[in-house]
Amino acid sequence: MAGTGDTHCAPGDARPRTVLIAPDCFGDTLTAVQAAECIARGWRASAPQDRPILAPQSDGGPGFVDVLASRLGEVHSVCVSGPLGADVRASWVLDGAAPVTGYIECAQACGLALLGGPPTVRTALDAHSRGVGQLIAAARHAGANRIVVGLGGSSCTDGGRGMVDALGGLAAARAFLEGVELIAATDVEHPLVGPTGAAAVFGPQKGADPASVAVLEDRLTEWAEELAVFAGRDVRHDRGGGAAGGLGAALIALGGRRVPGAAIIAEHTGLRDDVAAADLIVTGEGRFDDQSLHGKVVSALAAGAQARGIPVLVLAGQVTLPQSALRSAGITAAFSLTDHCGSVQRAVQDAANQLSDMSSVVATSPW
Repeated sequence: MAGTGDTHCAPGDARPRTVLIAPDCFGDTLTAVQAAECIARGWRASAPQDRPILAPQSDGGPGFVDVLASRLGEVHSVCVSGPLGADVRASWVLDGAAPVTGYIECAQACGLALLGGPPTVRTALDAHSRGVGQLIAAARHAGANRIVVGLGGSSCTDGGRGMVDALGGLAAARAFLEGVELIAATDVEHPLVGPTGAAAVFGPQKGADPASVAVLEDRLTEWAEELAVFAGRDVRHDRGGGAAGGLGAALIALGGRRVPGAAIIAEHTGLRDDVAAADLIVTGEGRFDDQSLHGKVVSALAAGAQARGIPVLVLAGQVTLPQSALRSAGITAAFSLTDHCGSVQRAVQDAANQLSDMSSVVATSPW
């Protein structure tokens, strides 16, 4: 499918295309860097005349640090408390250019992948964010006067209480972070509490059943009252406060501000220039659903491409959106890895090969 005028080439057109390959991670199966490489490998196999530009992305969730580490700064590693208490090794990035910035990914300290198995009701109730506070402390001690916390992929729903406790409590955390610009890089807009809040929407994804969702909601409501007293205003309904199990709200209460994670990555990877140079954009993620169109990588790319008439293709593990939703979001077509290989199990267990193979097919398909 062509874009506007003669600028962008359609499948089957003999002219070489500049193809921007800019996926997010595929859950815990492929990092954004790995996914970009797989897509490029398959694309080159079928369309060797095209020129792929690899620009892996992140919306603040898993892979946030991995993507940044490939473009800027120095990677540090520190031992922190994992979501269930056992120590884990977490990486973060320090960019020494002014303002000295520490980039942290909460999934490195409290991610679902750190549970040691599938999430359960017990882990949903017990998982905490203390390791995120330890990462913030490490960045501050290293001289960071701006700290960006990527939010997403967490296993906890503690409202950031664990993070605050690791910093000595609300008052101590504020004093420790005095003079620091604190940024919550969040991939979602959900508030801390309520029917669209952290417990109700994301609790079931973290193993919570209806009874434990109610327990988590009660805990968050009580914590929200403490945050409101401390911050001098009610933060429970702030956009993005429910990100990463409510970590967003705690960061906001400490004086932080919310910035879409995709925008931060786009800035540091020169995404605007890459989009302007592209004839076609190929992006992707693990599950392409309604949330993908609200602040995530796919929506950010589609918005930038739509004004330029650049076709956007989505390659995802699963696709649940109807064609009408794709068109209104500026997306040309979406392709499901599960449909391509015939089962969810195969899509997960052989993700790299299957994604490359699907990319090879898509490269010459009449989308």
